[in-house]
Amino acid sequence: MKISIITATSNSQNFIGSNINSINDQTYKNYEHIIIDNNSQDNTLEIIKNNGKNVKIISEKDNGIYDAFNKGIDLSTGEIISIINSDDYFADKKVLEEVSKVFNNYDVDIVYGDLKYVKRGNINKNVRYWKSNPYIPNSFQNGWAPPHPTFFVKKKIYENLGKYKLNLGNSSDFELMFRFLEKNNIKSFYLNKLMVIMRTGGVSNKNYLDIIKQNIVVLDILNIKNNIPKIIKFCLFKLFNRLKQFIQK
Repeated sequence: MKISIITATSNSQNFIGSNINSINDQTYKNYEHIIIDNNSQDNTLEIIKNNGKNVKIISEKDNGIYDAFNKGIDLSTGEIISIINSDDYFADKKVLEEVSKVFNNYDVDIVYGDLKYVKRGNINKNVRYWKSNPYIPNSFQNGWAPPHPTFFVKKKIYENLGKYKLNLGNSSDFELMFRFLEKNNIKSFYLNKLMVIMRTGGVSNKNYLDIIKQNIVVLDILNIKNNIPKIIKFCLFKLFNRLKQFIQK
């Protein structure tokens, strides 16, 4: 079972090396790494060419990170799609191997796991740990979502249900996971392990104003923007879930 790993880059020379190395080191070798580059002007492309294995590179102007992800999905030849940002990396060498075992042994179309945030300038400094759990219906309305960088999906699901929407800003990944899991009841499996390490300060967690805007869009996606009791419930559960991440770090 071939896994297509998709990474979007844009002047990513500081971190793309660790991303590539974590993929090169995987014990499972039936993969391709598709990198969609937004016309980087630094040494990103040179680092990719010198270090990447099984890599396909497209360097051209895109319309944001989700447009790049969609391009990668279109170019992919694997049965499984993985999305991992340029400043993120796999937590150990067996992530792809263990994910492939789940897909081979269980009748599921989605696999996800846990994620750890580390300080952008010091990966030895843990910030918080995103401990996920098996999907339960209506969890999204309670402020739950799986960590997007750990979200492995069979390509046929994208083909049947669509890719990332480009009009939702940084909430496009939330909408896609909500659409797959909640709206269409796609069968999933929670792999109880740390899968991806994410540096703070990326596209989805730059500042508090961006996070507020993102949550307003999320309320609209959930169709609860005008329902005050549901908004309060959503916010309280999400706050509780976030606080747990800092405690579990």
